[in-house]
Amino acid sequence: MRIQRITREISELDHKNWQLLKSLNTPSKIQDFINTLKFDFRDGHKVDRSVQGTLRSRKTDCAGGAVFAAAALSLQGRKPLLLDLKTIEPDFDHVLALFQVGKYWGAISKTNHAVLRYREPIYESVRELVMSYFHEYFLYNGKKTLRSYSKPFDLSRYGTRWFTDKNVVMDIIHALDNYPHTNILTPAQIKNLRKADKIEIKAGKIVEYK
Repeated sequence: MRIQRITREISELDHKNWQLLKSLNTPSKIQDFINTLKFDFRDGHKVDRSVQGTLRSRKTDCAGGAVFAAAALSLQGRKPLLLDLKTIEPDFDHVLALFQVGKYWGAISKTNHAVLRYREPIYESVRELVMSYFHEYFLYNGKKTLRSYSKPFDLSRYGTRWFTDKNVVMDIIHALDNYPHTNILTPAQIKNLRKADKIEIKAGKIVEYK
């Protein structure tokens, strides 16, 4: 999972932001920094999800946070991988940045909620990691909504323009949404899903930013 290192000139970031991004040299440090960013509640088409846009505004949404994390991971020589968690309406999809330590998978995540957050690199497969989110993913009526997940989506195919160009990032998010997804439930399993308990629903309403 190692790739050629990206230089500042290739990234087109200024020196200050390059040094900040480079200082996030472990998945934990990346997650810690993303946690300091305010959540951007604007419509996704109005959010600058590029790495540069995130650094300038110091706020982002889940997709922008995942793109930022993928960039920081790429500076460590790792592949910049995204993963899409797909739900049913009216719930929202969620985007993660994937990484591996040895053969084990972990994830970096930006969310406004108390759940759907960082995952330690302890999962033997992407599916196993995805399933760790299943019981946390429900509506305020308790209905569980997670239905499928994408293949790991490698941003390397887009070069490095997504570091600075928000339009390229919009193209990436659209491509990720249409990337092959794997269903995680059978129709019978969906029919028999039990709703989350009241105390789980109450805990799920905890948010970091109003």
